[in-house]
Amino acid sequence: MSLISSDRVRAVVGLGVSGVSTATFLAKQGLDFFVVDSRDNPPGLDQVKQLCPEERIFTGSLEVLRTLGVTELFVSPGIALAAPILKELAQAGVQMRGDIDLFCDYANAPFIAITGSNAKSTVTTLVNELLLALGKRSIAGGNLGLPALDCLADGMDYYVLELSSFQLETTHALKADVACLLNVSEDHMDRYDDLYGYQRAKQRIYRGCKAAVCNKQDILTAPLLAQDTPVRAFTKGSPDLKEFGLLKDAEGVWLCKGVKRLFNSQDIKLKGEHNYANILAALAVLDVLALPIDAPEVATVLATFAGLPHRCETVREQDGVTYINDSKGTNVGATLAALEGLGNKQAKTIHLLAGGVGKGADFSPLAPALAKFVKHLYVFGKDASKIIDIVPQGTSYSEHVTLDELMEVVKSQVKQGDIVLFSPACASFDQYKNFEARGDHFVELVNKL
Repeated sequence: MSLISSDRVRAVVGLGVSGVSTATFLAKQGLDFFVVDSRDNPPGLDQVKQLCPEERIFTGSLEVLRTLGVTELFVSPGIALAAPILKELAQAGVQMRGDIDLFCDYANAPFIAITGSNAKSTVTTLVNELLLALGKRSIAGGNLGLPALDCLADGMDYYVLELSSFQLETTHALKADVACLLNVSEDHMDRYDDLYGYQRAKQRIYRGCKAAVCNKQDILTAPLLAQDTPVRAFTKGSPDLKEFGLLKDAEGVWLCKGVKRLFNSQDIKLKGEHNYANILAALAVLDVLALPIDAPEVATVLATFAGLPHRCETVREQDGVTYINDSKGTNVGATLAALEGLGNKQAKTIHLLAGGVGKGADFSPLAPALAKFVKHLYVFGKDASKIIDIVPQGTSYSEHVTLDELMEVVKSQVKQGDIVLFSPACASFDQYKNFEARGDHFVELVNKL
């Protein structure tokens, strides 16, 4: 365990969940630090006042950083490193770090790092559930639930961390025991110049890793590692010898490692090929750790794990119509995965509800799936018109202002056998506090039908 030096002049930049966690951790180590936030009254300010003298706390602007003589900044994920003051300080040699970088200094057990544009919360949670079922002391956190520094504890067997691209930008030597990159599709284009800038941030997860898990069907996840680094790939197609994939026969869809059939999809609670891919990724993580992937405990978890709220969650079935809440579908890749995972190639059965804040994304990759699977598209919110621009000829659509108005139309259009999929492909903050509030509103409207 390498401990951070006490002769640095450090500041926590940006409060909120990870900023408060970092400040709390530094205070526990007996280290001095400044706290700087651009907001006048940031969340967590009262907590930080219990940890740090008020004369070391500055709010309302980041410009004060120029005058503090800082040598090391712990930058919260919500603050872009492209901010002029941060770029200026970085060029002057000030180190830009984050809470995950600090976690790596102190981690006292192997850890698994998981990222991707989509499904990282599901896979992180599932890996942790599988480890616990196999009798391991394990805890999940990072971008999901507990901040990484709050996870640190004695006697752990594994840490399982979900990491965002923003967290990876400020992480310099991750050295994960297993690094997993699930997929890369356009997201946060308001923070990155292009898809490849975003991909570069995601690829930082592989830095110094002891083993890797990647998606064979997504070249942007392919790791550039030393030849002797173990790599497991997963695919929704048929797997090669050491890969994890799907095989189909008269008995159904099988989740396999090479030609070895591990689980039949009929015995798994999660449904849809995109979810089978998530399970395969989790099994690949266990495999690279030399843990048993076909143990009865693993089968029990897969038979009961229903996924996470707001992630392709079945809300109810009424009059033969299935209503699915995928409010966590905040980007094009997530919605595409949901459409391909739930779509029926023989008949268009999906009523897709989409819209919100597009974050500068290109919606055109949705067009083929709309043509193939969508019976009717309902768009609403700030960037509804941008989605309409890519609707292929022959796909029925309508534009609405709010979800309430939209659902009134939906209930008059659906027929037995249809799926109503709420997967917005956009962020929620034009009309909602967050994707959870948006999903809760959808669930409420469905339950009133």
